[in-house]
Parts: sequence; C-alpha cells; structure tokens
Amino acid sequence: MATARYDRLIDDLRSEYRPQREWAEGRGLFLVIGHFLVGVAAGTWLMGLLYGVIEALIVAFALACLGGLAHLAFLGRPERAWKMMTRTASSWIARGFWGLSLFLAGGFLCLVPELWTGAPWSANSALSMAGYGLAFAGMVVLIVYMGFVYTSSKAIPFWNSPLHPVLYIAYACRGGTAALIIVMTASSRPIETGSALLEVWMAITAVVAVLWLLELQSAATGGNTAARRSVRELLAGRVALYFYGGILVIGLAVPAVLVAGIAAPLSQATLAAIGLASVVGDFFMKYSSIRAGIYLPLRTHHE
Repeated sequence: MATARYDRLIDDLRSEYRPQREWAEGRGLFLVIGHFLVGVAAGTWLMGLLYGVIEALIVAFALACLGGLAHLAFLGRPERAWKMMTRTASSWIARGFWGLSLFLAGGFLCLVPELWTGAPWSANSALSMAGYGLAFAGMVVLIVYMGFVYTSSKAIPFWNSPLHPVLYIAYACRGGTAALIIVMTASSRPIETGSALLEVWMAITAVVAVLWLLELQSAATGGNTAARRSVRELLAGRVALYFYGGILVIGLAVPAVLVAGIAAPLSQATLAAIGLASVVGDFFMKYSSIRAGIYLPLRTHHE
C-alpha cells in the first residue's frame, strides 16, 4: 500500500497537472464529509429558526456533532489540533473550528431544556437565550468560512475564485432548506407548509445553478491552464461521473421531475424524496469540486 502511494506521488509530480488528493482521497474524504455535514447543519439551523421548527434545530445539532467527528477523523494527530486553534488571525480553518465550537456549545445550552423537562435551566432562561446567541454566531461562521477555506488555497486556481464563498453560502441555504423539508414531512406537518417551503428551495436552487455556471465559465475561459484543467476533469475527466450523476442527475434532474409531478403527484413522500435528492446532490457538488482541484504547474506550460 505504501509503495503504491509512493508510486502515485511520483507520477503526480512528473505530470504537468498534478491533482490534489489530500482533501478528497483516503483520509481526506473525512474532510469532505465534515465540511458537508457542518454546512448542512448551519443551513438547517438557520431555516429551523426562521420557521420555528425545533425538530430542525435538533437535527442541525446532530449533524454538526457528526461533522465535528469527521473533522477529527481527518486529522492525523488530533492532539495537536490546539495549535491550529490559535491561528484565527490568518487561518479560515481555525475560524471554522471556533465557529463549530460556538455552535455546539450554544446548541447544547438552548436544546437541553427543550428536550429534558428536568433541566437545571428553562427554555426561557438567560442561559438558554445566551445559547441561542452563541449558536447563531457559530452558524454564521460555519456558513461563511468553508468557501474561504478553499479560496485561500492559492496553489489551486479553480478554488481561488471570488464566487466560491458565495456558492458555498448558497449551498448551505439550499442544504438547510432541503433538510427542513425532510424534517417537516417526517413530523407530519401539513403538505401546504412543505409546498411553500419547496418554492423557497426552488429559488435558492436557481441561484446555485447560476453561480455554478458562472464559476465554471470563468475557470474555463480564464487565462489559467490549471483552472481550465479542473473544468476538464469535471466535464470529461476522472470526476465527470460525480458531476453528471451526482450533481446534475441526483441533485437537479430528479428533484425537477418530482417537482413537476411527472413521476408522482406531490405528497409527503415526494417532498421527502426531493429534499433527500437535493442533499445528496449537494454532497457530490462539494466532493467533485474539491477532487477536481489541480495544482499550478511546476513548470510553464502552454496549451
């Protein structure tokens, strides 16, 4: 196994366009999962607050906990994480860690009295209200920081786009809306409520699609050969299956067919399927865009 990894590294270094593997393959998959889960968690918390759905807040907290565990699984030496925590002035990863910490601490404070009648503090207490404040601050950081994590990676031009942070914010809102649709159908809310929320999801999805197209068009027509190679990897390379099958088919085509009522009339089950397909498509978006990252060439190359 070690020999195979070494041979692959040598091949990558010899190639003109070296793919990034650290954040998408092997242990790196935990980072993708972690970013995906905390993004959905933050978006779900936001939508749960807006619609007053306590079940959504519980789901958001659980997803954030799983996302934190995935981040720990990614770390080669978790005991050294405290060094990363001190670099908030220069590191978006450190800011994201503190955002997750605030979110989990605040979520614990405000959800305990909601779930446990014998809690030492009430749902309307100052401690619970402080928890909502901490969770909200952490939520804002989690929604914002992930796009900047990738944009700050100057060695990978495809990620270094001003649209990337905006796209991740839009995806957090899309994921949160889809998760709320699932939660509301699972809790047997009236179908009219889910239908109204579906219109919000459609509007956010339209924004996401436009942002994706703009980012791809900018990378494909820009002057950077590594960014153009990343687009090629997405559209016709090693990531194409995830792009077409995961993002376009599962994340967009399936929900579109269900929304149109072609496969089945709108029902609780249909709404849940739309939400689930949307969330799965969001995962493939993050996975494929991360895996498509190509480092700047070590030597000058002209296409």
